[in-house]
Amino acid sequence: MSWRRLSLDTHAFGGAPARWGLLRAPRENQRAARVERRWRWPLLLALVATIPAFYVDLLPQTPSSVAVALYVAAACTLAAALGHVAIVSGAALTHLRANATDVLLIAGLLMSAALPSSEHSSIALSARLGVAFLTLARMVWTVQHLINRGGLGYLLLTSLAVLGACGVGFRLLEPTTPDLASGLWLAFTTAATVGYGDLVPTTPASRIFAVFVVLLGYGVLSLVTAAIAARWIETEERRIERQILRDMRREMAALRRDMAALREALPAAAVLQRQAVRLDVQQAVEDQ
Repeated sequence: MSWRRLSLDTHAFGGAPARWGLLRAPRENQRAARVERRWRWPLLLALVATIPAFYVDLLPQTPSSVAVALYVAAACTLAAALGHVAIVSGAALTHLRANATDVLLIAGLLMSAALPSSEHSSIALSARLGVAFLTLARMVWTVQHLINRGGLGYLLLTSLAVLGACGVGFRLLEPTTPDLASGLWLAFTTAATVGYGDLVPTTPASRIFAVFVVLLGYGVLSLVTAAIAARWIETEERRIERQILRDMRREMAALRRDMAALREALPAAAVLQRQAVRLDVQQAVEDQ
């Protein structure tokens, strides 16, 4: 099958071309869209669980079976969500082709579970880093529906939760953060890319974690900023719509007044017309 034919099929399936290898269920299929919404939060939680799995594999004092279990659970959740929506949509193969990134991510998560410990293998560490970046992109795509006027509260809560989780991560991974407050401060300065220099990552694990914190900070802050902008834009649109509606109401009221005046004038005009006709008839009789 050619790429042109694939793009046409994808466009016809979802109403819009797939971006980044991801496409939501078609809106005209309400059942598939409803199933996809039900899977949204369980899938997000499963993908978030792969973040501690990445660092559990780096810490020597923790068993690798925990990371394996988290990777496998995330892969199974993503596969179940993708398969369920594909079956309900009625176009399973087309849906799978349109969501090639999910298929690739499932394979990557299973590969991360099967690879040896990242502490002893740079190849395994590099592979898991690639899967982690792909997972991060998938999580950002998952919460795109929150970028609207009503989703600002959810995004703010999500931002606080992400910041808190990053603070806990720095508290566990960075020896220069003896308490949670220091971990939260380092997480905030890292996510905001401020870099005051009072606290900095010093271990390889915390430095890798800082990379993801920066990316998460960019992603979450961008989503919050977009939601705030969406609220302002929608507020301005609402104001313009209200002004248009007021103008339409005034014009309709003026039309009603004119029509009422015409209705009142019609009987008088009819009487005048009948009188004019009688006068014309009388004049014609007199002329004869």
